[in-house]
Amino acid sequence: MTLARAEIVVDLAAIRHNVRTLQQTTGVEVIVVVKADGYGHGMAQVAGAARAAGATWLAVATPDEALALRAVGDTGRLLCWLTVPGEPYADAIAAGIDLTAYSVAELDEIAAAAESVEHPVGNPVGHPDGHLARVQLKVDTGLSRGGAPREAWAELFARARAGEEAGHWLITGVWSHLACSDEPEHPANDHQEQAFRDALSLADEAGLRPGLRHLANSAAAILRPSARFDAVRCGIASYGLDPAPGHTPDLGLVPAMTVRARLALVKTLAAGDSVSYGHTWTAQAPTTVGLVPAGYGEGVPRHASGVASVGVAGIQRPIRGRVCMDQFLVDLGPEDDSTPHAGDEVLLLGPGRHGEPTAQDWAEACDTISYEIVTRIGGRMTRTHVDSDTEKTHDTASQDESR
Repeated sequence: MTLARAEIVVDLAAIRHNVRTLQQTTGVEVIVVVKADGYGHGMAQVAGAARAAGATWLAVATPDEALALRAVGDTGRLLCWLTVPGEPYADAIAAGIDLTAYSVAELDEIAAAAESVEHPVGNPVGHPDGHLARVQLKVDTGLSRGGAPREAWAELFARARAGEEAGHWLITGVWSHLACSDEPEHPANDHQEQAFRDALSLADEAGLRPGLRHLANSAAAILRPSARFDAVRCGIASYGLDPAPGHTPDLGLVPAMTVRARLALVKTLAAGDSVSYGHTWTAQAPTTVGLVPAGYGEGVPRHASGVASVGVAGIQRPIRGRVCMDQFLVDLGPEDDSTPHAGDEVLLLGPGRHGEPTAQDWAEACDTISYEIVTRIGGRMTRTHVDSDTEKTHDTASQDESR
């Protein structure tokens, strides 16, 4: 394949493999999380691959993301959870999207919106008035972020049950989110799981019979069987990245993303020559450097300057000087017959099979997590989806619409 100046290549076969592996490992429903443009992998394409692998549930953050999936033809079960007061819920209700409520106030807004929807998708046959939303309830068990606090659980569950009886909605799930699942020995995991069980007991006492109880994210799905309940929400693991480095067993997950470019220029430096803004790096001996046409405008972290590496000719080679908006420099070593040339491939990150760094390598170099590395990458890069199972290529456009 002819290389673009700089591009993201996503292997959909890897997504399918990872989803199937997670299903086999956990033994419960896997809710594949495709928010934030599929963690930078392309939301619509990842959703299709996940569905093909048997995922009956997908999850996104916002109703807008959910509606975008409906717009490209996804008709399966679909959960979203991040709204603000005054959110226009009617379109999501009409599209059969499962909304998440954190509070009685949100439930009241959903009830009002449900009254305006005549024929929501998935409305059970024979429902007396045809006005029915699908709603899940999120409880805060200790992350202290989204979700109802413990003191509000009883009121939330009572209102949810009353709304079911009034025909406003069907409560399809109760869920929460763990704070420390990537640290399996952290005491917060036990505390949160017990709190979630307490919430489920209260929901049951209120007369709720949610079809889906879910607590575990990727790390807990793999490391904490007791937290699997009816389903697990797998985001980062679905993309083949380790949710708990140093703790996760090797399940054979395959990183789906490769980021590559071509050297725009190769030049020689003399000892004492300095490079890039601020002259933060100076060659101590004669060397060659290559210009990579991607920078923080493409999501390459500026704080990767001088600490991260890229793969060129099968060798990891260090970034020299500061990462710029459009480009950065890589040290190719002393000039000889093996010195790379302009036009040669640069692997910024990938599965690590060809000497390139992985997203986890970048995360460790930049003191962050692999989630951020893959989600932020893009900018002016093109994005191509390939299928290594069929060797067919699906070019999702130069300047992918989501970029």
